[in-house]
Amino acid sequence: MAVDLSEFEHPSWLTAAGTGIGYVLILAVLTVAMFIVPYLVFSAL
Repeated sequence: MAVDLSEFEHPSWLTAAGTGIGYVLILAVLTVAMFIVPYLVFSAL
């Protein structure tokens, strides 16, 4: 019951992976911008 990896060579898989990675990166940037930066700014005061 081996998995045939050739079925994942279609460009749609690359697009789906890129979309998921893009969403994760955007969420990480927004989390840092909205929570970490204000915490650092107000803890320095």
